[in-house]
Amino acid sequence: MSGPHWNRRDIRVLRKLYPHRPTREVAARCGHSVSSTYNMARRLGCKKSAAYLASPYACRLRRGDNVGAAYRFPKGNVPANKGLRRPGWHCGRMRETWFKKGCLNGAAQKNWVPISTEVLDDDGYLKRKVSDDRSKPARFNWRYVHVLLWEAAYGPVPRGYAIKFIDGDRRHVTLNNLCIVSRADLARLNSMWNRYPHELAAVIQLRGALVRQINRRLR
Repeated sequence: MSGPHWNRRDIRVLRKLYPHRPTREVAARCGHSVSSTYNMARRLGCKKSAAYLASPYACRLRRGDNVGAAYRFPKGNVPANKGLRRPGWHCGRMRETWFKKGCLNGAAQKNWVPISTEVLDDDGYLKRKVSDDRSKPARFNWRYVHVLLWEAAYGPVPRGYAIKFIDGDRRHVTLNNLCIVSRADLARLNSMWNRYPHELAAVIQLRGALVRQINRRLR
């Protein structure tokens, strides 16, 4: 629990006042926040008394008297702005300042590239822009070149499978350097126990355990 520590005196005051007085007043007497006071009262099992719940102080805690009814919109109420928004009507020069459909401005205009553009992503994979559909997130307009090459030769990649570079070179995008593997096999192939000598993999594992222990102590 964050905030000042609850000492015996605070708890004694809480037990005495919480059932009968507003929580904000109890919190001020105890020197704690309202939320901390609520949490401590719940931990101690303190509850508001029947007399308090029947008093005006209870406000929203009262049951059966609909204390908020006077502030609600009555059934069938007509909004004050009903009919003021008419199709084709615009205040002042509002229409002149709208973004036009299909327009590009700012960073979007600066970063735009034509279809068929190829770039390297952060992981070193070559990807190609295949569409310019602005109705969906930009990432859906790009496809990995090695996947496009595989699909052109063998059809769509089945669910649960991935295309792998045989020699591990992600820039060597040729059909004879690609193979299809299951996601499970790919995870095993990418395991550090298969990528590094056994002694080096063991050191990496021990270092990770050491870092976790240090972080746990620091927290």
